[in-house]
Amino acid sequence: MTQTADVIVIGAGMAGASAAAEMTRGAKVVVLESEPHPGYHSTGRSAAIFIQSYGNAAVRQLNQASRPLLEAHPLDPEGAGVLSPRGILTLAGAEESARLDALLAENDGVTEISPEDACAMVPILRRAAIERAAFEADALDIDVDRLHQLYLRHLKSSGGSLVCNAGVTALARDGAVWRAETRAGVFEAPVVVNAAGAWADLTAAMAGVGPLGLQPLRRSAAILPAPPGHAVEGWPLAGNAAETYYFKPEAGKLMVSPADETPVDPHDAWPDDMDLAEGLDRFARAVDYEVTRVERTWAGLRTFAPDRTLVIGFDPTAEGFFWLAGQGGYGIQTAPGAARLAAGLLLDQAAPAGIDPALFSPARFRS
Repeated sequence: MTQTADVIVIGAGMAGASAAAEMTRGAKVVVLESEPHPGYHSTGRSAAIFIQSYGNAAVRQLNQASRPLLEAHPLDPEGAGVLSPRGILTLAGAEESARLDALLAENDGVTEISPEDACAMVPILRRAAIERAAFEADALDIDVDRLHQLYLRHLKSSGGSLVCNAGVTALARDGAVWRAETRAGVFEAPVVVNAAGAWADLTAAMAGVGPLGLQPLRRSAAILPAPPGHAVEGWPLAGNAAETYYFKPEAGKLMVSPADETPVDPHDAWPDDMDLAEGLDRFARAVDYEVTRVERTWAGLRTFAPDRTLVIGFDPTAEGFFWLAGQGGYGIQTAPGAARLAAGLLLDQAAPAGIDPALFSPARFRS
């Protein structure tokens, strides 16, 4: 039996769930998720932090539009937000001074502090390894699961539907509608939204739409026990100016990442032992305690467009085919703004204030 809707969204991660929830204002929406539950891949493996200055000029437009919704989300019954204080501490060794200067020049919210102040913030730091340091106070943890669930609940309460175990096996334009064949049945709608994350180019190819050159990049992470004698929850995220490692508190422990960006094909990501070993070694040389145990490891995929700007809009070469892809490392913090932009374009409404839709259009790759 074929199920019909106004919009089919492929992918129930943060991008697909948030956009689908916003689209219910004017459309009947069905979200198709290939996994048994939504958020299994990048969304469920994100240790997201909101950084106002993160990304290029286009991405920062989405940051600006998203922040008020992250601070007090209108979908929350109590109007509560999903942000909490964290801060970012950037450390520079003798060969990283130029990188720190660039960071300070590009970001008004970043302030240089003394190495001693840095060590006071994170007492395990090795003072001899720090030449200079900087701090960005206005960086905030994001409760990723809570934000995702707010959107999923609103989707369902507003008449939309989520179908899991519904990986798309065939996708084609059939007259005035897109026809998606899945393990859970057949779905038809005039518009299909490609929010398939690392699989977005493959989804487009299935539909006969040219790829955009989206590249999944693997990022690995490990959880370490908290250093003996230290309560870590109040520490900022800390890393080096060369961006070859960072660490942050995570449920009373420390999450350490080599900040790797290894090009890979779309897959259920797993950590690379060598990447993790190198990152943990860099971390160990920056601190004054011995790393003796790794409790668990994982990896996720961050998928970027060639210009590292999100792709949001109708493909000019395929009627009713809408891209919502290329979120890269900004997908969680930009989700509220990106979702409202996507819904506005789909429902023929105005874009959120301060966002230029042309910057995100897939037309920029169709010459």
